[in-house]
Amino acid sequence: MKAGFKQSEVGIIPEDWEVCPVGRKGEVVTGKALAVNGPGRQRPYLRTKNVFDGRIAIDDVLTMPMTDEQFSHFRVRNGDVLLNEGQSLELVGRCAMYQEEYPEPCAIQNQLIRFRARAGVSGTFASYLFRHCQQTGVFARIALQTTSIAHLGGSRFERLLLAWPKSEAEQRSIAEALSDVDALLGALDRLIAKKRDLKQAAMQQLLTGQKRLAGFRGEWEMKRLGDVVEADPENLGGETKPDYAFRYISLEDVDRGTLRGFTDQVFATAPSRARRKLRPGDVLVSTVRPNLKSHLSFQRDEPNWVCSTGFCVLRCRDGVTNAGYVFQHLFAFGVNQQIEALLTGSNYPAVNSRDVRALEIPYPAFLEQTAIAQVLSEMDAELTALEQRRDKTRALKQGMMQELLTGRTRLVAPEAAHA
Repeated sequence: MKAGFKQSEVGIIPEDWEVCPVGRKGEVVTGKALAVNGPGRQRPYLRTKNVFDGRIAIDDVLTMPMTDEQFSHFRVRNGDVLLNEGQSLELVGRCAMYQEEYPEPCAIQNQLIRFRARAGVSGTFASYLFRHCQQTGVFARIALQTTSIAHLGGSRFERLLLAWPKSEAEQRSIAEALSDVDALLGALDRLIAKKRDLKQAAMQQLLTGQKRLAGFRGEWEMKRLGDVVEADPENLGGETKPDYAFRYISLEDVDRGTLRGFTDQVFATAPSRARRKLRPGDVLVSTVRPNLKSHLSFQRDEPNWVCSTGFCVLRCRDGVTNAGYVFQHLFAFGVNQQIEALLTGSNYPAVNSRDVRALEIPYPAFLEQTAIAQVLSEMDAELTALEQRRDKTRALKQGMMQELLTGRTRLVAPEAAHA
């Protein structure tokens, strides 16, 4: 064991930390049971639908009757930590700090537990500690599961032993470090949302000809995809050798333009839908649940790639149709409006390759298509870079929580923690 650490009921922790039940660090209250015809006047209350990981949502706040005494007991204050008492097992205990998001006084229903930090305890630190417990399965292990709902239980939560820095100063230092990362994540989320809005506006203007790029003139036409591309040009037939090996892309492997994975297959044992052969530059149009927009611009140049027949494969003609231009249209309003019309009234949300060939798009000259595709592709690349940065920051935060909330990394020197 490293110097300065000790073995405890919850594992190895710093010598100057303590293990104690949650109830010693704060007041624990379970919310009021729903009583539609109870005494008192209507009061707003929060429930599980309002509490997310690190965030309180107030777009769906309900009311129920409460007396003044009840409302005083169940009311939430700025700095209280709210936890989901009843949820699915993986989400039980999901929590956030209440920071007066709702514009008037409100209470909590018994779907929630309220933790109010005692003097000498940082509520913000407690909120991060509880979020860590939820994410690492600590709450799931003590929850009582009935059917599909797991219950954290106010008394079980109150008795739960956790490791705490004795010093409020150290608790605050840990909370501030994690809050800084949360602020960075929030800024990245807002920037990504703004860039997405800009990309959507650019698509609407450039893909319809409302706005023309410099140097381009001439009339546009409306053309069917089937008139300007080849649809499903190559397929594996029954004569394919049983030992033919290939990399297979299923519908589940594609997420809105991103290839999340693939599997190595041999024809003899491959899924029956593994039939459409691919070449670099092919555009894969998801025909099953096309409203999810699980389309892909295929760019891999290794040989022997095959995708599911759940895709319609479009292969553009050299010098006639730009694949990037066609791909961008799959996420644009015009094409998706046509797809929605095809799905209306259908019991199974799907289209077929014939439907895809019949989709119409505005069609400029090849060079203008290429220029438009380049502009939108660059915007996609910027968005992807931002999303990757956000994902790395999230991973960094998870690592920081593990280090800081277990005392493996100290922000305050042990001797300073007692100062």
